[in-house]
Amino acid sequence: MIIGSNAAENHPISFKWVNEAREKRGAKLINVDPRFTRTSATADLYARLRSGTDIAFIGGMINYALQNGRIQWDYVRDYTNAAFLVDPSFKGPVNLDGVFSGLNGGKYNKSTWAYQLDEDGNPKKDPSLNDPNCVFQLLKRHYARYTIEKVCSMTGGDPEVYNQVYDLYTSTCKPEKSATIMYAMGSTQHTYGSQNVRIYAVLQLLLGNIGVAGGGINALRGESNVQGSTDHAALFHILPGYLKTPKASLQTYAEYLEANTPKSNDKMSANWWGNYPKYAASLLKAFWRDVDLEEAYRYMPKIDDGVNYSTIPIIEQMARGNIQGLFCWGQNPAVGCPSARLVRRALAKLDWLVAVDLWETETASFWQKDAGVDPSDIKTEVFLLPAAASMEKEGSISNSGRWAQWRYKAVDPPGQARDDLAIMTELVYRLKDLYKAGGAFPKPILNLTWDYGKKGLDGSFHHPSVHEVAKEINGFFLKDTEVKGKLYKAGQMVPSFAYLKEDGSTCSGNWLYCNSISDTENKLMRRSTSDPTGLGFYHNWSWCWPVNRRIIYNRASVDKKGRPWAKDKPVIWWDALTKKWKGDVPDGGWAPGTKYPFIMLPHGHARLFAPGLADGPFPEHYEPLESQIKNFMSSQQVSPVIMRWDKEIQKGVCDPMLAEGCCACTYGSPDAEKFPIICTTYRITEHWQAGQMTRWLPWLAELVPNMFVEMSEELAKEKGVKSGDKVKVTSIRNLEGIEVYAMVTKRFKPFQINGKIHHQAGMLWHFGYKGRATGSIANDLTPFVGDANTMIPEYKAFLVDINKVRG
Repeated sequence: MIIGSNAAENHPISFKWVNEAREKRGAKLINVDPRFTRTSATADLYARLRSGTDIAFIGGMINYALQNGRIQWDYVRDYTNAAFLVDPSFKGPVNLDGVFSGLNGGKYNKSTWAYQLDEDGNPKKDPSLNDPNCVFQLLKRHYARYTIEKVCSMTGGDPEVYNQVYDLYTSTCKPEKSATIMYAMGSTQHTYGSQNVRIYAVLQLLLGNIGVAGGGINALRGESNVQGSTDHAALFHILPGYLKTPKASLQTYAEYLEANTPKSNDKMSANWWGNYPKYAASLLKAFWRDVDLEEAYRYMPKIDDGVNYSTIPIIEQMARGNIQGLFCWGQNPAVGCPSARLVRRALAKLDWLVAVDLWETETASFWQKDAGVDPSDIKTEVFLLPAAASMEKEGSISNSGRWAQWRYKAVDPPGQARDDLAIMTELVYRLKDLYKAGGAFPKPILNLTWDYGKKGLDGSFHHPSVHEVAKEINGFFLKDTEVKGKLYKAGQMVPSFAYLKEDGSTCSGNWLYCNSISDTENKLMRRSTSDPTGLGFYHNWSWCWPVNRRIIYNRASVDKKGRPWAKDKPVIWWDALTKKWKGDVPDGGWAPGTKYPFIMLPHGHARLFAPGLADGPFPEHYEPLESQIKNFMSSQQVSPVIMRWDKEIQKGVCDPMLAEGCCACTYGSPDAEKFPIICTTYRITEHWQAGQMTRWLPWLAELVPNMFVEMSEELAKEKGVKSGDKVKVTSIRNLEGIEVYAMVTKRFKPFQINGKIHHQAGMLWHFGYKGRATGSIANDLTPFVGDANTMIPEYKAFLVDINKVRG
């Protein structure tokens, strides 16, 4: 099932394997999308839904599965928290009209979102799944409201088609069957994007589709190394290996470890994050080799408790003039961020901006006349550092299957362009030179271990070695150490994360990547195409974290005796003769039935009920921030805990540069009469992200040279528009609007909801005012608001109007 993705166009290599599964094994493809895309055109079943109603659609499928017994019962009972008993005082939308217990001032107090505990401190369970307070019964009551009639009244879909989809997909509850979900930005870019993905997980767990061959939830990344950049902490709230960023309230290393190391009293729980001190210590020693752990922790930057440091709040703080300087490294927020006009004006509040990119981007040139401003009004000093493209540098990428693959340099970068590691290394050494002369808190910089490239006696910089970086990421022993009777010398690579120590005697830049580099081999370079299982594991092609395991949580693919659920496609199995697991690298070598399979969770069970999320332990349908349609599930129109940065912007940021209708200041639900059209943004094959990678290339720019808005024939007729006409698209944030070309197609169709016709249109977001191909910026229209958990902006559902440009 492909939902929230047009994989045929935007992820064509992944789609190659979908087609192979269909041709060779008779796999069925379901596509769910507001638009009839090229993916839809090849699907066995296509289901339409209005943008922003994924939870309603999947909630209806969960209800269908529960009502029709389409559940893999042994899997659900033994491997999920379905049997866990929840605090009787917990209440959900069934009782509280669309919200969960504990809501107070736009946040949830989660004290009632807790399990009942036994005398050992472990969750109480009811294996019969009949207790009214067990997770399974709570889940059942929650989704009983999602009848197919109510679901279709929200999504605008066809009940007959939905029944066909529900029947086909839930048939994979049989142990020998499996199904996977492929999703992309169409799922995540909503104010409830995290819950969209969560509900996919709930469905897959009920059907027993996690940890098995052909199962799982597969994120189709927008770039080749999104997984790698996330693994290595591109996001503000994590450190490499998904360790937690220190908070200001945790001033000592001991406090930090206590707050982030989970505990379990259940002997069958592996509680793998209980090894947190080993991974944290090894990371600190990778940063600062020559100081003790307490001192290294003192050096770590600490974020303020309760403060969000993601992109939207950074822009808000820039708009207030609270940020002096910004590095934009391979990023183009002047095009790619929501309310992009606000972003460009916020950049003007900086003292300095450094843009590191291949070409001059809109961000690097926001101060020029092309951007519609007078350069003499801009105080920001802008530096543009020319960078190397991926084929002009060596190193690794990690794909969404967690395969870390080495890529080789094909050509030198042009002119003075340098690769990222070289730019960063020179920056580090120049900072070290500056801090030698003094400065506030110099030790974190002066003591930083950075041995990849050395400064020569003549002051020149030697090119840093990416191979040395890879070795530090893997990690090595810092002193001679004996482990399991074998002596490892200082400097030898650690064979796996099981060898990391909490006393500071090992270093590792990312514990998940331990085992990727040995003393004799860079495993990321492996290129064998042998696949003896026939399941696509390819264990000797590249390397996969952790420890080359190709399917995580693969102990869930077998029953409690170690026998595969699906005999014809076993991921692992227990060999009674050798007393060892065979097949893929097992998720822990313990004998069957001795440890729960979901080893990264303290209780060892996958979560149907997930109290960790900000907006509820069960996914619940809410409307997008901008919607002209009433929420049919409850009177709670939008998620009650989303952070309204549009309101924050209005609190004192506005000045003549940030006037009403020019940025994010105008908020609230737009007048449906003025802005009656649902709009979404999306990509096309010929262009890439914010466009700087493709709009400069003539052979791509000429394929799609102009920005367009796609609309249905019905909407075009209503607006008096034909293909090729210039139209103006306006939103509540941009009353002047943007001018684009109209593309009239059959791929969009009107939705009939509650007896009324609702139109949806779609725009590209690849265009800007720099490059060989230029065009209006779609994100000049999008809302300045994000998901309650991740703050990813709501690009996929907002309201606009479209009118023909006269003359």
